[in-house]
Amino acid sequence: MVAGLLSLLPAEEVPLAAAHGRVLAEDVVARVALPGFDNSAMDGYAARWVEIRSAADGVPVRLPVADDIPAGRTDVAPLAEGTVHRIMTGAPLPPGADVVVPVELTDAGTTVVEIRDAPRAGSHLRATGEDIAAGTVALSAGAALGAAQLGLAAAVGADRLLVRRRPRVLVLSTGSELVAPGHDLLPGQIYESNSALLVAAVEEAGGIARRLHFVPDDVDQFLTTVRTELARAGDDGADLLLTSGGVSAGAYEVVKDALGGLGTVEFVKVAMQPGGPQGAGTVDGVPVITLPGNPVSSFVSFEVFVRPALRRALGHDAPDRLRAPATLSDPLHSPPGRRQFLRGRFDAGRVSQVGGPGSHLVAHLARANCLVVVPEEVTELPAGAPVEVVLIEGALR
Repeated sequence: MVAGLLSLLPAEEVPLAAAHGRVLAEDVVARVALPGFDNSAMDGYAARWVEIRSAADGVPVRLPVADDIPAGRTDVAPLAEGTVHRIMTGAPLPPGADVVVPVELTDAGTTVVEIRDAPRAGSHLRATGEDIAAGTVALSAGAALGAAQLGLAAAVGADRLLVRRRPRVLVLSTGSELVAPGHDLLPGQIYESNSALLVAAVEEAGGIARRLHFVPDDVDQFLTTVRTELARAGDDGADLLLTSGGVSAGAYEVVKDALGGLGTVEFVKVAMQPGGPQGAGTVDGVPVITLPGNPVSSFVSFEVFVRPALRRALGHDAPDRLRAPATLSDPLHSPPGRRQFLRGRFDAGRVSQVGGPGSHLVAHLARANCLVVVPEEVTELPAGAPVEVVLIEGALR
């Protein structure tokens, strides 16, 4: 249900410098080959191999240095027979040369050079197009643009890229007991943390989050505030409303009470732990996902349901977290009938549980670098048992 709420986002063109972290909406075709010309992979001497091959058998060869070729030179002359050109790394190879002798194999002469050993023919050369040919796809639509991808885009001549617009997510935490960090607490109050967690999670997934602070536990005020915020236009509009808290079976579940009467949001109990109570649907045509209020439940629910949906809307060719097989360091127990997502530390193929299964144990979550997935039908696993882990970022070392 959640996966169908968000459609593929429209594309927009941005400068290369503004594309970091974005997702390509169309292929990037190489305007030039890489390398764009035959060039040297070493500082040394461009030569004809037949003229220096005896050096490989311990017979030094002395040849005049006819030219210097620094990187960036554009008027390279052909290599005359019986000569070498001193050449720098990345500089164009002179026509006629078929080997570069590293300077370490010579006496580093500038007018006449003594070559004391010879590499094999064709050594230390970079051929035109050996990395990528002109006119071929350098980056495919759906690719996430990190440092390496942006470097490649620049190298093939792209100065602007067509990317998916980032999803705008309105993040809302409910609860009259919530207080902003930095203020004094009265008895029964707690610091509000879910919005900080979810805003960061949205941004890590590629979205733009806008936080709506402290909507109290009043159904009418909640619904009025939400509808007013969702009606905002332009860049302040929302592609998704994401709430936390107020969705369980208690007497003061403001999100469930306010949105349940609209007929467009469905609330369910999911067979997973943590994160059982969930809701999804639309409010005034805007997709809404309602998460449980305990911090760990909110985080795990975001990871399982929201993050993949946001990344699919962004056009990621791989929207899901990386998963890896692991071996349990210690035995674990799991309640029957519910898929368990336990906090864990994954290292060198082994995983150990971090803390207990409680959905309030946010300190343990901060020390985890993975979620250990325990299927619904499994209640016990011994040490050494194979499991699957979901790798998550942001773990403390």
